[in-house]
Amino acid sequence: MRMFSGVPEVFLYRDFVDFRKSINGLSLIVEQQMVLSPLTGSVFVFCNKGRDKLKVLYWDKTGFALWYKRLEKDKFKWPKKLNATSLNLTEQQLHWLFDGFDVLGHQAVYYESVAL
Repeated sequence: MRMFSGVPEVFLYRDFVDFRKSINGLSLIVEQQMVLSPLTGSVFVFCNKGRDKLKVLYWDKTGFALWYKRLEKDKFKWPKKLNATSLNLTEQQLHWLFDGFDVLGHQAVYYESVAL
């Protein structure tokens, strides 16, 4: 089953979240810290500090939905260093995250010269 296909946008919240937060608490994070509207149909992804749980919040035109995933083994590959509060992901990157891949991939490397 392919979840979250055809969504307008996917946003990954950079910081870890207290997973006692539910729809109301996560919606406030989207509005106040990410400075986005949670009512657009976009998908918002949150991770716990242990990186073994994800919560995905979205508005489906009739109300909020909250999707929860817990890994039994291993951890999600969560981006370590971001300058922004959130990261905009493609739908493919979201599925890569669910599958355990690093969604950012390799970081760009810049050099001034090839000679040492």
